[in-house]
Amino acid sequence: MTEHEQHSHYGYIGRKDDYLRRLKRIEGQARGLQRMVEDEKYCIDILTQVSAMTSALQSVALGLLDEHLNHCVVDAARQGGPEADAKIAEASAAIARLVKS
Repeated sequence: MTEHEQHSHYGYIGRKDDYLRRLKRIEGQARGLQRMVEDEKYCIDILTQVSAMTSALQSVALGLLDEHLNHCVVDAARQGGPEADAKIAEASAAIARLVKS
């Protein structure tokens, strides 16, 4: 059983429906961007929509990161040991990826 399978739930589960709604909205934005390019819309209008979609994705990412820190990392820190070190390193790597994007 992998580490991920061992957890009965993750911190975001309480807001799963909210995250799914937001991701479906982002999916719709992506389809809208495709249509804009297909319809040869003005480039600045497309870029404006790309910016909106990027902000929406960042908002989801920050929410998931917050849930991870407050649930998975806090639980691991309470237990201490190598699990705590691994969760902190994992969170740091995720933050680094988000900062680069």
